[in-house]
Amino acid sequence: MTESWSTSGVDLHLDVSAPSGRRAAIERALRDAIRSGRLAAGARLPSTRALAAELGTSRGTVTAAYDQLTAEGYLIARHGSGTTVAELTDLSAPAPSGPARTAAPRYDLRPGTPDVTTFPVTAWLRSARRALSSAPASAFGYGDPAGQLILRTALAEYLGRAQGVLARPEQIVITTGYVQALALIARVVGRDAAIAMEDPGLPFHRNVVHHCGARVVPLPVDGDGARTDLLPEMDVAACVLTPAHQYPLGMTLHPQRRHHAAEWARRRPGLIVEDDYDGEFRYDRQPVGAIQGLGPDHVVYVGTASKTLGPALRLAWVVLPERLVEPFVDAKRHADLHSDIVSQLTLADLIRTHAYDRHVRACRLRYRRRRDALVRRLATVPDVTVEGVAAGLHAVIRLAEPGSVDLVLSEAARHDLALDDVGRHWHRPGQNDSGLIVGYGTPPEGRYGAALDVLVRVVRASSGRNRVQADQR
Repeated sequence: MTESWSTSGVDLHLDVSAPSGRRAAIERALRDAIRSGRLAAGARLPSTRALAAELGTSRGTVTAAYDQLTAEGYLIARHGSGTTVAELTDLSAPAPSGPARTAAPRYDLRPGTPDVTTFPVTAWLRSARRALSSAPASAFGYGDPAGQLILRTALAEYLGRAQGVLARPEQIVITTGYVQALALIARVVGRDAAIAMEDPGLPFHRNVVHHCGARVVPLPVDGDGARTDLLPEMDVAACVLTPAHQYPLGMTLHPQRRHHAAEWARRRPGLIVEDDYDGEFRYDRQPVGAIQGLGPDHVVYVGTASKTLGPALRLAWVVLPERLVEPFVDAKRHADLHSDIVSQLTLADLIRTHAYDRHVRACRLRYRRRRDALVRRLATVPDVTVEGVAAGLHAVIRLAEPGSVDLVLSEAARHDLALDDVGRHWHRPGQNDSGLIVGYGTPPEGRYGAALDVLVRVVRASSGRNRVQADQR
């Protein structure tokens, strides 16, 4: 016996006589409609109560079906917003090994993105209502290129107590994300200037600096972080560092290296650009204080909401030495005039009411549990070590056998699992050691366990295959 119902304008057919029962039939009908495209991404499904009434079944049966499809990644359920169809990709297409977000793999363990389902929608809306209801009419006109004073004031207080940053509101400029901040810094440093950047580091950030007319000089990284002790030997005007959590290797810059950087900046004089992209997520102790506190006249500190809240906000903050404020604001004015004002007012309220602190603490606990699960699961795989786990949202997996990384990436693509490779982050790829970068912050909660299952399976299979090939040789 077959029943039909219509949702979002699409007729779905339910085989109620199937031996697997109504719940499985509902799951199968929805899954098939989503895979075929008859239910498009973003389509809103009827409430569990409404669908249960239409089908003449219990609400618990429909709820269980929705929960299962949410765990599988076909649906997205948000409290107060209903259930919608998730964005999927062709599951037969191999996932890219790099971080480019051109497709949505079934299992996404690439670094660079937090779990965006943790975005504090309720708290954000509450802050937005408060901020907009008290904002003057002038807030909806053209704004200050430096950003809203209320946000810069809130950030000065927050960064001081959370990261040890020494700043007055007048030294802070709000940018449209870290990428714009880096581009504006490169323009202020000057066209044709030489800028040292960590090796390995994110290739896209090097491209941003190149695009602005500056020249990139590789700064080696070892077990203690960037080799800032080499800066006096290098003819560079500025140096970009990720001291709290080196990207991608994950170590914290050694205290002596921090002092080397500050001392070089004072003596040359040079400019340190401190990229604190995920410094709030520290698991072994309190977040490490910023280098900016050692030399505020020679360090540009850059923080962002991309990892704590979400990349879609495009909000970052730059703390500048006083002498650079005016040229930086002028560069910002000519780039896009000013960043989104409504988001700035909302974030200011979120920080001032400490809702931002509460959200960061909750996320820190969540990501620590995920990190622990990753380490625990990989501990069962022979010849595998996990590095860079003291902080952040990603870890580096080292494999004992040469060539295993390529085998793992190939096997992962077959299973629609997306990972990243340390090898592509070197200034000259192919000439240095490699490893896998696993972003344990990326997947929604319901998909993380399944993603770990696939990761362990492909690493174990690839390691075993490599050992067999070695024995045959």
